[in-house]
Amino acid sequence: MTRTRISRLLCVCLLVVGPVSAVAEPAEGIATLSADKVRGLKAGAGLGYARAADLNGWPGPVHVLEMKDALSLSAAQLRKMTMLHGEMTARAKPLGRELIDAERALNRLFATGTPSAADIEAATARAAAIEGRLRAVHLVTHLRAAPLLTRHQTMLYVRVRARGASGRKGHGGHGPGG
Repeated sequence: MTRTRISRLLCVCLLVVGPVSAVAEPAEGIATLSADKVRGLKAGAGLGYARAADLNGWPGPVHVLEMKDALSLSAAQLRKMTMLHGEMTARAKPLGRELIDAERALNRLFATGTPSAADIEAATARAAAIEGRLRAVHLVTHLRAAPLLTRHQTMLYVRVRARGASGRKGHGGHGPGG
């Protein structure tokens, strides 16, 4: 096949299929964040920020509450876990909004001209610091949730989470008490 024929074939394919994007649809004019991520940040959702804790058997309140029947939570445990989840969400939401703003500012640097290296370094450092604080909120919440469960409940939690983890072969590690 000649170069001309290959070029024409490629053009036809692009016309038929359309451009292929490797990223999710941007949200709120922020090219670096998908609509799902923005929704999660605004809601104070985990978004995988506590994966290190969860994969090593440290229970988080969202999943514990989802498994309340399987774990046979007492009324006191249910109340404390619900309260812990509420506290985590209350701390995560403002940080999520801050991160959205930081990503918007970083995006704006590139969208409005030629940013300097110093501008980029400052904007990315700000976003990274916010995201680090957000991740810590979620991880520390797992630390606070662990003592609310018995050793047996924690073992059940790990077993159920490992079984339900799509594409993963288990969590590994032992987590608290084990």
